[in-house]
Amino acid sequence: MIPRSLEPELRTLATPYPVVAVTGPRQSGKTTLRRAVFPQQPYLSLGALDVRDFALEDPRGFLAEHRSRAVIDEIQQVPELLS
Repeated sequence: MIPRSLEPELRTLATPYPVVAVTGPRQSGKTTLRRAVFPQQPYLSLGALDVRDFALEDPRGFLAEHRSRAVIDEIQQVPELLS
């Protein structure tokens, strides 16, 4: 992985905040960065139809299932989760 200057800041922000959004253009390394910084966290992609359906149909259940932290990719597929 190419060293990213955001890595230390992402680690710092993830400590006090329950949610940290990493945004940017397509194919810029967002997923690679998140997976490298948080390798121990479950990885969920809302690009997968079954995962997206669960998040859309039962957002509280979806978030409760991953209460302790997770990397959620493709959040733009279910923007309601951010509210």
